[in-house]
Amino acid sequence: MNRNPTPALVTQRAAQRLPRTALLLFCAAYVLPGVFGRDPWRVADITAFGYMAAMAEGRTSWLAPMVGQLPLEQALLPHWLGAASIVLLSPLLGAELAARVPFALLLALTLALVWYATFHLARTEAAQPVAFAFGGEADTVAYARAMADGAVLALIATLGLLQLGHETTPALVQLAGVALFQWAMASAPFRRQRARAAALVALPLVAASGAPGLALLLGAIGIVLSRLSAYEQVRRLVPWVFAATVAAVATATLAKIWQFGWRLRADPDQWLGIVRLWLWFLWPASLLALWTVWRWRHHLFNRHIAVPLTVTTAALAVSTGLGGADEVLMLGLPGLAVLAAFALPTLQRGAAAAIDWFSVFFFSACAIAVWGIYTSLHLGVPGAPARNVARLATGYEPSFSAVALAVALAGTAAWVWLVRWRTARHRAALWKSLVLPAGGVALTWLLVMTLLLPVLDYVRSDREWVARIAPHVPPGSCIAAPDVGRAAIAALEHHGRWRVDGRPDAAEASGCDVLLRRERQRTHVRAGPGWTEVARVQRPDERRDATRIYRRDTAPAGGG
Repeated sequence: MNRNPTPALVTQRAAQRLPRTALLLFCAAYVLPGVFGRDPWRVADITAFGYMAAMAEGRTSWLAPMVGQLPLEQALLPHWLGAASIVLLSPLLGAELAARVPFALLLALTLALVWYATFHLARTEAAQPVAFAFGGEADTVAYARAMADGAVLALIATLGLLQLGHETTPALVQLAGVALFQWAMASAPFRRQRARAAALVALPLVAASGAPGLALLLGAIGIVLSRLSAYEQVRRLVPWVFAATVAAVATATLAKIWQFGWRLRADPDQWLGIVRLWLWFLWPASLLALWTVWRWRHHLFNRHIAVPLTVTTAALAVSTGLGGADEVLMLGLPGLAVLAAFALPTLQRGAAAAIDWFSVFFFSACAIAVWGIYTSLHLGVPGAPARNVARLATGYEPSFSAVALAVALAGTAAWVWLVRWRTARHRAALWKSLVLPAGGVALTWLLVMTLLLPVLDYVRSDREWVARIAPHVPPGSCIAAPDVGRAAIAALEHHGRWRVDGRPDAAEASGCDVLLRRERQRTHVRAGPGWTEVARVQRPDERRDATRIYRRDTAPAGGG
């Protein structure tokens, strides 16, 4: 029985590209919200920022940074990046925003690298759609552009990238490194020199930013795929990928960031948690990627499927071995987005319609919910959301921003127009099925980061917690904080400008005259002899936990 060379049937009309202005607006609406107007949030965001700010302000060494007398346990490179940005931009921008700028650029770079990787993979011979008997099939370049547009929309629509992609953490540097390596593998048949340079940069970058095991795995995969490739240009990439792998291993060894922490156990609850994480974190790109693997199952060894599939599988395997680490799972999203794009030429009309209608109802409901909370906070109608906020965020007072309201109104109007455009009549473009999912995610993120940002910042930031501590701790004091955690220590140093000692024996060894102890689940903590409790404070979102503040009965000579 004859079988089509590929499952893709694409007309020239379907291979139209997404207008560049629209694509850039999609990316801007996704990348920019969350960059401006907020504090670093708990836990990873403020912890990483605390080390960056300490280096930039000269409070600690750049080679061995410490916050609260606790050494950095993650890779140095991402923290150097944020600290350098603070040094360069802080005269113009606040430290929080200055540290966030390079990481926002890395997210934008990831989107661009996914676009170009898909473009190059879609140009390969095995990826081409079926040629029609009387012509009219898609042109190679037009088809590749349309597929690349779809991959970017798939990445934007993926829920797992939302929060982690907008934090100032090493995971975003790793994400850009993985996307760069995928681009190097994808572009090798067409951009020989650039692909070699990209591979040499990508794997050491992934290793230096804290994922040396994944870098080693990607290097091994890259060598195998390049060696087995039908393209001579790709086979010549083998020594370069090998050199990049050696450089990644050397980088990790010199930086002493090898971590062998196998956390997967024979525990059904842990496996169930991993499955639940995958279901929401990878939605909806995972569904399309699975469809791609099925429909292109006779082409799994062709590079347009093999490259993104192996990159995604490597990240999934490492994440699973670490017990379901979401920051590692995020590193599979560039490959997952490319796989999702190759489902588009094979989707049936019914499946595309189901995606559209689900997106319309789900994200419209999300938008209505956000607007409902906003109007309740500012107008009192309906009353229930405002009462819930008052209960969950004790002490919060709503603040109005005309700029945020205007941006939210513009985003909502754009969503209404997009829904009308998509549902008015059948559109032939390949990427049409991902417009509403991507637009819905971008809209929801935009509304949350404008209308609800003040209350989220009030709850997720530690600024209010520090403000509640401040009346009980004199400016410039030394605080012993042996059990509050690195995130809280970073907040105390940055927002409170106190000197903090977070070592386990800080209460006895530091000489500080103020002690903070965490009270969890209403379990009373005792400071020991020589300390007198002066206050008990809670974060706005805490109910059972609290922080107890103690003052030394007699400050030792030379104490803080």
